[in-house]
Amino acid sequence: MVQEIYIIDDDDSSIFIFRELFKEDKDYKFISVKTEDIDIALKSIPSLIVINEDAIDRDVVDLCKKIRKDEDNTITPVIVVSSKSDKEHRMKILQESVEYFIKKPVDEQYLYYTVKNLNRLLASNRRISPLTGLPGNVQIHAELKKRILKKEAFSVLYLDLDNFKAYNDVYGFLKGDEIIEFTAETILNAMHDGNLDDTFVGHIGGDDFVAIIPGTECEEKCQEILAHFDHQVGKFFTEEDLEKGYIEVANRKGIIEQFPLTSLSIGVVVVDVGRFHNILEIGEVGAQVKHAAKSIMGSSYSIDKRK
Repeated sequence: MVQEIYIIDDDDSSIFIFRELFKEDKDYKFISVKTEDIDIALKSIPSLIVINEDAIDRDVVDLCKKIRKDEDNTITPVIVVSSKSDKEHRMKILQESVEYFIKKPVDEQYLYYTVKNLNRLLASNRRISPLTGLPGNVQIHAELKKRILKKEAFSVLYLDLDNFKAYNDVYGFLKGDEIIEFTAETILNAMHDGNLDDTFVGHIGGDDFVAIIPGTECEEKCQEILAHFDHQVGKFFTEEDLEKGYIEVANRKGIIEQFPLTSLSIGVVVVDVGRFHNILEIGEVGAQVKHAAKSIMGSSYSIDKRK
């Protein structure tokens, strides 16, 4: 996925340096931003912000405070490049949770690897789930907001395991973790299979996942995910349970209940341009359509295409 990096200066003196430095790195996109446009820029939630202090007509400490107070950019890393190298000034900037202060004159190779390594570290840290290695709710929300702002049609897949609690009760949490890992791999493989670019997969928590794909044609992708899941999920059950087609669990009163084998439900929200104003509206429809999918026995999907 392309990393959008905003270069904040008022004279465009830095943007050409970065574009030349990263001309071989197609995963990075550098965008020049004037300080007067900072409010608009922050709404796009960049991957990284670089401030050229010498080229702005605004107090850099105040600017850093503004970035950090923006709820969508609390974890967006910031680099300040400046010729003002006295310690007190540097400390004021770093106290605003700025990741790096780089003194001028800047060695270009140093700058290049600082940006590269900071993005690598951020990508690693944003993988909230240690089990699946997928981004959590902070990044899921940011990704949805970004796509709404871009005003491009996309589809959101809400994926949820059926009868997962019963599976955990019978097989234990370690085996439950294995099914969650398998589900994550299934979704990721489907998203990366074919010519789909700009996809996103997140782990909400537990057995809940989100996948985002560009465009409104998502039915084939749902079928692909479910087909692979159903073909492979049997390896997580004993031969006896597979033969029966269900598992038995004692409820709180000690009465044995039967539950179908674990399946996967997908509720899809097609986000046409202008249909939703915020991510809460998407989430509400997502909950409805996922409920519709879960009401069907076995692995299934349901797509909401209302305009």
